[in-house]
Amino acid sequence: MKKQRIVVLVHSSLVPPADIKKMDVDRDKVPWKTEWDVIYYLKKLGHDVYPLGVDENLKVIRDAVKEFKPQFVFNLLEEFAGEAFLDQNVVSYLELLKLPYSGSNPRGLMLARDKALAKKILTYHKIKSPKFFVFPKNKNVKKPKNLNYPLIVKCLNEEASLGIAQASIVHNDETLKERIEYINKKLQVDAIAEEFIEGREFYVGIYGNYRLTALPVWELFFENSDNPGKEIFSSRAKFNLEYQKRKGIDAYKAEIDEDTEKRIQEIAKRTYRVLNLSGYGRIDMRMKANGQIHVLEANPNPCIAYDDEFAMSAKYAKLSYPELLSKIISLGHSWYDHY
Repeated sequence: MKKQRIVVLVHSSLVPPADIKKMDVDRDKVPWKTEWDVIYYLKKLGHDVYPLGVDENLKVIRDAVKEFKPQFVFNLLEEFAGEAFLDQNVVSYLELLKLPYSGSNPRGLMLARDKALAKKILTYHKIKSPKFFVFPKNKNVKKPKNLNYPLIVKCLNEEASLGIAQASIVHNDETLKERIEYINKKLQVDAIAEEFIEGREFYVGIYGNYRLTALPVWELFFENSDNPGKEIFSSRAKFNLEYQKRKGIDAYKAEIDEDTEKRIQEIAKRTYRVLNLSGYGRIDMRMKANGQIHVLEANPNPCIAYDDEFAMSAKYAKLSYPELLSKIISLGHSWYDHY
């Protein structure tokens, strides 16, 4: 790949140390390992890299573009001004600046970030997804009769397991109301309650714009749990190392037959297409004991740390981490040529 000037957009609090020649800290204890990995390997590929911290001011992007004159923007932002659904506006701004960028386009971000809207689209296209209902802030909690317990209560637009705990799974009207009030009042966001799908949890990495490639199916394991099908990947499971060890939480190549893998990958690609995603994404699913697949959600621009699910699945498919980053950049340029 031709060497390029690349701006890497990161949250200001996640700008890694300037000297990134050696990762001499505990990866599990720093919040910026993804940012470090991307910047380090882009430099190893020979690119001229400019890490840029962004919070709530687009002017810093405009100034960096004026001074650095990048040929590409690697977008690692997950929110803007503290709001997850505003990240689409940053990407729209990059398009106005006529800059190619990594990851999903604004429309894909908008559709996938709104869990309720995404589920409506999936249902229209006959892709199975859990039944749900949205509970906005400052409105009375009243469950529809056709929504059956147990339910899992989540933030409508947030990611990274925010607000998800064992208490998120509710079995009656009283605990439903308590959890929705926690999401509405404590986290100050709308809530979505969806029917809890008991079963095996899979992650499918996808990359591409129009021609899609599905990576090997990855499975989430709770190896020390008596009933792993009832476990959830809570915020604690994602970030608490002691809890991970106690539960035996890990993710690796799914132990499924070839036909099942192909079926899961095809559902993932259909989901990616109908939600207008581009660049790269990850589709999260659960499979019931009877083999029925339900799409839980689509994640545009998922974590691509060197040792996270997406990159490890790519590695299993013989795509090294530097090759993966180069592929993402190529897809960004291809999308730019389209719009």
